[in-house]
Amino acid sequence: MSEFKYHYGIKMRIFPSREQKHQIDNNINASRFAYNEMVAIDKELFQLRKVKCYIASVVNRIAYLQKRKNNTQMLFALHPWLSGTNVGTDVVDQARRAYQSAWRLFRQVHRSGTPKFHKKQMSGSFQLPNRYAKVQPNLFNGSCRFLDSKHVKISLIGRLRVSGSHRRLFSCGNDVRIGTITVSRDATGRYYLSMQLGSDTPFVVGGKQQISPVGIDLNTDNFLTDSNGNIVANPRYYRSIKGKLAKAQRKLSRRALRAKKENRPLREAKNYQKQRVLVATLQRKVANQRNNFLHLVSTTLIKNHDLVVAEELRSKNMLRNHALAMSIADVGWRTFLGMLAYKADLYGHKFVTVNPRNTTQTCSECGYLMHGDEKLTLKDREWTCPQCGNHHIRDWNAAKNILKKGLASA
Repeated sequence: MSEFKYHYGIKMRIFPSREQKHQIDNNINASRFAYNEMVAIDKELFQLRKVKCYIASVVNRIAYLQKRKNNTQMLFALHPWLSGTNVGTDVVDQARRAYQSAWRLFRQVHRSGTPKFHKKQMSGSFQLPNRYAKVQPNLFNGSCRFLDSKHVKISLIGRLRVSGSHRRLFSCGNDVRIGTITVSRDATGRYYLSMQLGSDTPFVVGGKQQISPVGIDLNTDNFLTDSNGNIVANPRYYRSIKGKLAKAQRKLSRRALRAKKENRPLREAKNYQKQRVLVATLQRKVANQRNNFLHLVSTTLIKNHDLVVAEELRSKNMLRNHALAMSIADVGWRTFLGMLAYKADLYGHKFVTVNPRNTTQTCSECGYLMHGDEKLTLKDREWTCPQCGNHHIRDWNAAKNILKKGLASA
């Protein structure tokens, strides 16, 4: 897929039958099992290599583990249940690639942590590569392909009904290639299909080029204020449902305690499982509302401006402030900036981030920097510049300064 100029991803909901659900669940479990096998092997190799005086048994064990680590067929031979549950070798190979990718990320970033064991959860996923015969690859051929506007065919699973916004891709189906696909299950038992797409023609036809750069200031009072003075209100989706969610979670906790007192596994406790699905549904509703809002705002900004400038925020550091942590997590700044970045590439526009240092404390008209006792606090929403006398709305002034920094660096 790297040879294509344009890349795109779509996510659709799928509606498998009971047998297909069972098959998907088996492959999810196999993918997690293969990943955990890799983690266990590397942990054992690490301990064996710490032995300073190598003996024959240690050397042989290291050689055996090295061979087992890179051999998919060996994994199937050691665990016959994988073949008995109709698990594909591609699923295991993709789990191995995911493990290797996790190590690459650790070496590049170091803050991501080394790969850990994946515990069994109600949600999960597995990946499959798409294989093409000797024909022109497009949306309608390959081992994973669209059959029509409502159905797809996936190797190992078969024909599935889908719903989503994929129909607009059919007009350019002969130029689009499907790469890796991901089949996932969420905590409420819904199933989804994600596709990685590549093409040499743009997926989105950009509109008329708008020569109108804009700077945006992100804050918790309002979601954002741009350099033109427009304000987007903060919907606060989590806060609106927090009380109802807390009540449902307390009920879930009580049912878990009752099941444990009666020595019943939680997976067999029907009342607990019903309440767990209810809690997961509330959380999914908040996540969907937030994602929908972020998509609408980010698409509007990118489509209407040829340059969007935002402040580079370190959400992880800001979450350490216990007084603002919930508001910061609820607003979804990091996700929003990621959407702006990939949509700018999609529409052929430009998105840059700048250091937010002193953007709030600086006058956008004369450049005077507030210092000492003059410094603004969070409660100061409006202020007057002591040098030029201009009256500023705090967030609007910050957005203007962010735009100036972006124009200087662009």
